[in-house]
Amino acid sequence: MDSLRVGSGYVAKIYFATQLRSNIFVAIMKVQLNLDALGVATSVVCAIHCAVLPLVLTSLPLFGINIINNNFFEAGMIGLAFVIGCFALYHGYKRHHHRALPLLIFTVGFAFLVLKQIFIGYETMLLIPAVVFILSAHFFNYRFCRRANHCHSSDCNH
Repeated sequence: MDSLRVGSGYVAKIYFATQLRSNIFVAIMKVQLNLDALGVATSVVCAIHCAVLPLVLTSLPLFGINIINNNFFEAGMIGLAFVIGCFALYHGYKRHHHRALPLLIFTVGFAFLVLKQIFIGYETMLLIPAVVFILSAHFFNYRFCRRANHCHSSDCNH
């Protein structure tokens, strides 16, 4: 009889632990990553980087750090913006709204961003439209996704 109580308590503890893990898993699965918000955040971080960088650059040589004209850093930021932007916009296009406008606006903005790296003398003049176009693309994608209301057409794959 004593072994039965011990066994029942043990089974109850296993059941409780299993339910707890299951509830935590369900809560984690309900959290969704908003790719447009991530794209906007990346674009804003890029804009802040480009605006604040000249202010910070004057103090960096004091610490032995040289990121002036560091093409690897710039390429990394541009590559990050490209990957996140393409993934977010393609996801919205393919799964929700099927409109190419955000992709076209993003392409124009990214072209300005690349041109900024090529034509250094016009960096500011090319950076401002790049940021505006990229942010606009994410904004339109976000709006189109919300307006689509998950309508399913024949080419929708979810």
